[in-house]
Amino acid sequence: MKNHQIAISAMGCISAAGRNITETLQAFDKGCVNVGKVTLFETTLNKPVFEVRDYQPKCKNRTLSLLLSAVEEAIKGYDGDISDKNKRVGVCFGTTVASQLNNIEFYKEFRETGQADITVIDEYLNGNLAEVIAKKYKLKGPRSVVVNACSSGVDAIGVAVSWLKNDICDIAIAGGADELNKIPLCGFNSLGIMSDMPCAPFDKDRKGLSLGEGAGVLILEREKAANLYVSAYGSGSDAYHLTAPHPDGAGLKSAIKEAIGEAGIELRDIDFINAHGTATLDNDKVEGKVIGEFFGPDIKAFSTKGYTGHTLGAAGAIEAVFTALALREGWIPKSAGFQNEDKEIGISPLKKKTEVKGQYALSTSLAFGGNNAALVIKKREE
Repeated sequence: MKNHQIAISAMGCISAAGRNITETLQAFDKGCVNVGKVTLFETTLNKPVFEVRDYQPKCKNRTLSLLLSAVEEAIKGYDGDISDKNKRVGVCFGTTVASQLNNIEFYKEFRETGQADITVIDEYLNGNLAEVIAKKYKLKGPRSVVVNACSSGVDAIGVAVSWLKNDICDIAIAGGADELNKIPLCGFNSLGIMSDMPCAPFDKDRKGLSLGEGAGVLILEREKAANLYVSAYGSGSDAYHLTAPHPDGAGLKSAIKEAIGEAGIELRDIDFINAHGTATLDNDKVEGKVIGEFFGPDIKAFSTKGYTGHTLGAAGAIEAVFTALALREGWIPKSAGFQNEDKEIGISPLKKKTEVKGQYALSTSLAFGGNNAALVIKKREE
């Protein structure tokens, strides 16, 4: 595989932090946190969530709607014709919910009456994220949907990078999307890892995660001059446990080593880290220890889940966009929710907006099943 430069030609994102990049940067700059009780559906669970509010959906399928918003922003910022018939444009998105759980009412009605309106099933069958985007923009290239738990968004970007490096396509639209849904809300609550308060990543008094929703999208190209690049992608699966991370962070270590090695840089070249930082006891402890072991206790680290909540399959993609924005803008936000250092973790996330001047940054993702992924994002040398 040739070590081609993979340019980030355009980006788009939507989350509780903002409905686009401009709103997101404003929230980061001011430290604004948009969290509250879910309004999308009825539930007796009084857990805080990071919902995209004041949002007019583009279709009934909410995951697809969020993705469409991010894709449209990216395409609007793209300097070229994404629908050029002479270009092979690949499409790869990560997800976990993907609106496939929006047929609860169908099954309820069918169970109670023996019949139900089939429309919702048609919507599900026509809800493949990659297929819908490819069809909408008449794209002629490979397409795939990655469902790999909470690393899905980063893994989808990794797949797209592989396509470009191996000349399978000329351009790729990659990222991830997920919506707030009552099934994962109840599921994570049953695991006992949801907080009664807004999540506090890496904080000594953290009580668990808060769910969120959104989408993040990158438009990637090979051998194009750009200000930002996906320098490398690494993955590692330790298959330690269905939901718990390996105590020593074996899979995460493997993913980081692969990404650093593929980028052709040293650990010391990483200026800052956008950590997965879910605010669960085990995840933050394991991830923090690995980061501290690799990069030292003084590495500039933060988690943006204090602004977005855990967006599941979209998380890695949204955070890839955030990491690229931080390099572009020259600053990173404070780690919302973090107040008290946990001595067992070994790192202390930023408590204030901080200037950054380095060329490389790392974004990490930890997922169920021992899946781990890492992206190295690069800024062009001035």
